[in-house]
Parts: sequence; structure tokens; C-alpha cells
Amino acid sequence: MPDRLKKHGVQSELELLRNALAGSGDLAYDWDLTTDTISWSGRVTHVFGLSSATQINAGPHFHRLINPEDLLIRRRAFSEHVASGAPFDCEYRIRGDGGEIVWVHERGAASLSTVGEPERLAGTLRMITERKTNETRLEYQANYDEMTGHFNEARLREALEQSMAYGRRYGVQGAYLQVAIDTLSMIHDAYDGPTADTAVLTLGQRIERNIRASDIVGRVAVDGFGIVISNCPDGTISTIANKLLAACHDTPVVTASGPIHLKVSIGGVIFPEVGQTAHDVMIQAEVARREARERQGLPFVHYQSSEEQRRDSREHVEIAERVMRALRSNRLVFAYQPIVEARGYAVKHHECLLRMVERDGSVTAAAKFMPVIEQLGLIRDVDRYVLETAVRELHEHTGASYAINVSALTANDRSWLRLLFALLRNAGSVAERMIIEITETVALQDIEETANFVAQVRDLGCQVALDDFGAGYTSFRHLKSLAVDTVKIDGSFVRGIARNVDNQLFVRTLLGLANGFDLGTIAECVEDQADADALAEEGVDLLQGYFFGVPTIEPPWKKKAATDKTEVAPLEPRSAAG
Repeated sequence: MPDRLKKHGVQSELELLRNALAGSGDLAYDWDLTTDTISWSGRVTHVFGLSSATQINAGPHFHRLINPEDLLIRRRAFSEHVASGAPFDCEYRIRGDGGEIVWVHERGAASLSTVGEPERLAGTLRMITERKTNETRLEYQANYDEMTGHFNEARLREALEQSMAYGRRYGVQGAYLQVAIDTLSMIHDAYDGPTADTAVLTLGQRIERNIRASDIVGRVAVDGFGIVISNCPDGTISTIANKLLAACHDTPVVTASGPIHLKVSIGGVIFPEVGQTAHDVMIQAEVARREARERQGLPFVHYQSSEEQRRDSREHVEIAERVMRALRSNRLVFAYQPIVEARGYAVKHHECLLRMVERDGSVTAAAKFMPVIEQLGLIRDVDRYVLETAVRELHEHTGASYAINVSALTANDRSWLRLLFALLRNAGSVAERMIIEITETVALQDIEETANFVAQVRDLGCQVALDDFGAGYTSFRHLKSLAVDTVKIDGSFVRGIARNVDNQLFVRTLLGLANGFDLGTIAECVEDQADADALAEEGVDLLQGYFFGVPTIEPPWKKKAATDKTEVAPLEPRSAAG
């Protein structure tokens, strides 16, 4: 190629790069580390609010612009890049000459000398102030009540959980109070919305002024707040409640509509008592507060559980301790139940149902302990164990295909999703053989959140099944949003379907809804030949139930090895009596 054309090509490429930088607002630099000089491309003076690019043509000049707290972050990222080859990628704040803060995202790569010393650094800076502002706003909204600035209910529940865990660990008693304005709706109707808002804001401020700095306040309802009080000895809860009542009742609230007297009620709970969870404590405090509101002259009620409730709590704790011991000693095991094709009964995959092997060798079904584990907030540990066990077995046995169940808490647990990603990253063959089941009632609690969960699970290569289909009356719109692979028709509509016309009509409607989205269908709780034939006739794809096999702890690959090492044979259905 002639030199003239080569030169023209280089100039065109440089011009293209300059135009791209100008259009994107990004900056590019070439930093000669041996002479400590920086050459910039892009609108440097505009971005940093400088009069000339020569003001940042050397390291010390550029470093002076970086927020001192962030400069260490940048230096650490560069050191790791040079030492290990990790990407040089970091975000930090820069303060321009005018004092404004600009967030930047820097990416670069260093050139090293023959002895491994950095000689040159080339990279780009992208302005991300708007993104950072949005992230900050979203983070605030996720943790704080927008009107009052206090913790929102979810964040307050986390604080309560932490305080309860601390109390259990160190034997320290705490308390939770719920405070609400009894007459807020009357204030709203008699005056207006802004006056009611002023009343709520004032209540929050008075609570803050009359509790300790270590206590935590959050808005838990339209009309009230919750207070987490750590280290609350006997009798203190009543003292705090009476102090709050006096602060709220003695002085009227100044509003644009004139002074208004507040009437508030308070419910209180001592923790940690046996079997309590943060969810339980908040409910108990609300029960006590409602009682206080109804009882004239008694604006504070301390929640007291009955002997029956305490007995149930003790039993629940005993069950939880058994499960945790079984978890630690790997005595939580799978019971495998086959799911078969409706025509021919060939095994398609197995559902993994949890069982607990007791110390004496007896086996306890999940129905005996899972509700307690969920109530006590321990289900996350169990769900993680189930996931790890299933992935390990799928790695070991390439012919296996499993469905595992996910609880309501786990369906919204980002740490579980991170574990799933970690276990299945670069393990596509395992992901393809794993089915994640979520119940319809869980899915309908928060369609948007569940849809996000389903999308991330499917992106990994797993399938998602909607269990108990029909129990929650999923609509056409819901199924479109969720984008699952399979629906499992709830057993209450399957049992006796051959003889129940109403169930036949209902299942036909569900199948029509599923077929409209090209979803696979499974009928569970199939218990006899007549029902199996009726479901196959209706067009159900897969069947599950005692007619084809009870859940058994013996792994399915062992059965397969004993019968046919090359293919899965169709199951022989059990007799109705068997």
C-alpha cells in the first residue's frame, strides 16, 4: 500500500476515534509512566471544568482531582492489575475546578518492561454521574421511607433480626414497640392529606427525640412506626412507652390547618423468647397495639403469649434444632419420585423431596418440619443445602435429571441466586438437567420480583416449573410475565378426575391456558389408572404420583443400573391398592 494511502488510513481512523469520543463524552488517555506525562483525547476541559488540558498532564495534577477516599481504591486496582494481570477497572469521584463532583469509570491496560515494571498506561474514562445518582436514589428507596426518611419496613425487619440474633448470642433482652396514630384517617378526612402527613412526620420526630441513639426507628404502616430497642431490662419497656405517650399526647401538632392533638396507641414485645422470629415479633406488637387502641384508658399493651403458644414455640424450637443438627451431619437426604410421560410412562426426570434421617434411623417427611423451618426463618440454610446437594449429584451422575423446590424466601434471596450462578457457571450440562420449582402462590405475591428470578434462572440454562398450578388462579397476564417452562397442575384438581366432571372442566381450562404459551404440563397426585388415562386423554404431558412410585431414598441411578444400564425403561404402574 502506498505511504500516502497508509497515512490517509491512519488519519481516517484517528478522526473516527476522535468523533466517537466526542459523541460519547468519554475521554481517552495515554500515560507515559517513565516521564509521568499524560496525553488526553476528548473534551477534557469540559468534563473536568478546567481551562486547559495542561492542568492535568501529569500524575500529581490528575491525582489532586480524585476524591482522597477514592484515590486509594484506584491505586489498589492498578497495583493488582500490574501484579496479577487482573483488569484495571474502577469507579471513583473527581472534583472539578468549579467544585462539582463527577463520577467516572476508568478502564485501562499497562505495558510492562522486561523486568515487569509498568512503563505505560492507556485507557478510557467514562462519565457515570447519572448512573451513580440513580443507583443512590434506588438504594435509598430500597431502605428508607421516602416521606419521613426513616427505615422502611423491610430494612427495619433486618435491624430487628440482627438485634434478636445479638440477644440470643449474648443473653441480652430487647424490645420492639409499634406506635401508630389512631385517628389519622379522621385527620385526613376532616382536613386534608398534607395535614395528615404533617401528623405522621411529627410523630416520627417525637419518637426520635425520646429514644436512645442506639435504638432504631422505621415506618411500618401509613399511620405508624416500629422501634427496635436493644438491651431492654425488665420494666424498661413500659417506661419507654409511657415517655413516648406523654411526648405525643401532651403537646399538639402544629399544622397548616391549626393545632391538632394526636391520639396514639403502642404495642410492645420482649425478645428473644423461645421460637420468636422478627416476623412474629412485628405481628405480636401489632396485635398488642390494636388491643391498646380498643381498650379505653390503656394506650400501651405489652404482648403476653399464652401457655399454649409458649408450648408450641418450644416444640418448634426443638424441631428446628433437630433439623439444624441433621443439616450439619448430612442427615437431610433426597427422596426421589419419578415423573413419567403420560403416554408409555417412561421416566422423564425425578423430583427431589427432602427427608430427615433421625438419629435412630427413622425417616421424617418434609411436611413435619419444613413449615416450622420456614416460620423460624431458617429455610435459606436448607435451600442452600438442597441446591448444593442436587448440583453435586448431577455432576456425579450425568444421566440424572432433577427438580428441586424453592421456598418463598429463597425466591427473593439474591444470595441463593449468586450461589446458583457460582455452582452452574461453565456447567451447562448440569443446568440443562435441573428444574427449579416455585409454587404459584409464591409467584403471585410479587409478580415482578418472581419474573426477574425466573429470567435469571433460565438464563443459566435451568428450567423453571410453576408448582400447584390452579391453586392461585394465575391469569393469562401472569403466565406471560413469568415465562416459566412447565406448569404442575395442583393435585386437588387431579385426584379422582376420571369421575369428577368439575375437575375435568377446570383441568381442561388450565391446559388451554398453558398450551396458549406452549408450556409443558405435569399432573401431580395421580393415584390410579383411571385418572392417568383421563389426564393423558386431556393432553397432559407428564404424570406424577403414588401410582407410578412413592418417593424413595434409594437413588434412581442405582435402580437404573440394576435393570437397564443403557436406557430408562417405562415404569410398571402400581396397583391402586399398592
